[in-house]
Amino acid sequence: MIDPVRLGRHLHDLRSGRGLALSALAEAAGVSVSMLSAIERGEKTPTVVVLSRIADGLGLSLSRLLADLESDRVIVRRAAEQDHIAEPGGWHRTVLTPVVPGVNFEWIRTTLPAGCDAGVFPAYAPGSHEFVAVESGELRLGVGDAEYVLAAGDSVYFPADATHSYANRGQEPCVYFVAALIMRPRAKSG
Repeated sequence: MIDPVRLGRHLHDLRSGRGLALSALAEAAGVSVSMLSAIERGEKTPTVVVLSRIADGLGLSLSRLLADLESDRVIVRRAAEQDHIAEPGGWHRTVLTPVVPGVNFEWIRTTLPAGCDAGVFPAYAPGSHEFVAVESGELRLGVGDAEYVLAAGDSVYFPADATHSYANRGQEPCVYFVAALIMRPRAKSG
């Protein structure tokens, strides 16, 4: 398991060794200064996607960034360590997976309240994949120009190199899981 304090010190040393200010690396990585600062202080454990963005910002591969930080081959992420993210619009994500060096995989549990639209997400790099399984409620999944209505128990796979969206137009909350294999971070817009 990667110790967040050790990871934070390592990131700080890499950034400082390159003469980068916190704001410069945050901009190059496409993450907020506050997020990067919390990671460097060991207060926040980043997701695989965020770590991959930081590695890109430092000009490193993710596996090189995390070299020598892994102290165990079995990584347990306790419920109390999971990232719980309250999103604008009232929806909520919980990142269930631990960070594993060299593995760009995330498993996320999402709850969309009734009538909530989580919005459109940009395409990931070619070779990226998403699997979605609905636990309860009804999910409207958009992939490119197509829309799929999924009920409790339904699951779907799609190549994640297309724009995609998630919405709950029903009267009950929708809970679903996303298993994502991301080949590299999304391209920065602009």
